[in-house]
Amino acid sequence: VQLQASGGGLVQAGGSLRLSCIASGRTLRDYDMGWFRQAPGKEREFAAAIRWRGGTTVYADSVKGRLTISRDNNNRNIIYLQMNMLKPDDTAVYYCAATPRVALSGLAEVFSYGNWGQGTLVTVSS
Repeated sequence: VQLQASGGGLVQAGGSLRLSCIASGRTLRDYDMGWFRQAPGKEREFAAAIRWRGGTTVYADSVKGRLTISRDNNNRNIIYLQMNMLKPDDTAVYYCAATPRVALSGLAEVFSYGNWGQGTLVTVSS
């Protein structure tokens, strides 16, 4: 499956952005999807994940209540990351990723995902 992320940009602290990730090549019906982020000089870290079947979601503690991952309501192969109340610490390149279904405990692990998009830059100014 090929992934294409978009929607990044420059926003002031407290603002909102919505990222999109379009998948092609295969249906996402049997995949789990995640959003990860990587700030300059830091390791890639987990932000949010969703099970395509059933819609179970998992979030990093640092984003709970501010970021929301969702599937497209019209069954298109798209996932979203709605980002509200953004902080300067949210500044990073955001990557979407896909993996055939894994254990719930594996959804937050970078090594669980074999398919990655190219990333989209989110910059939050103070």
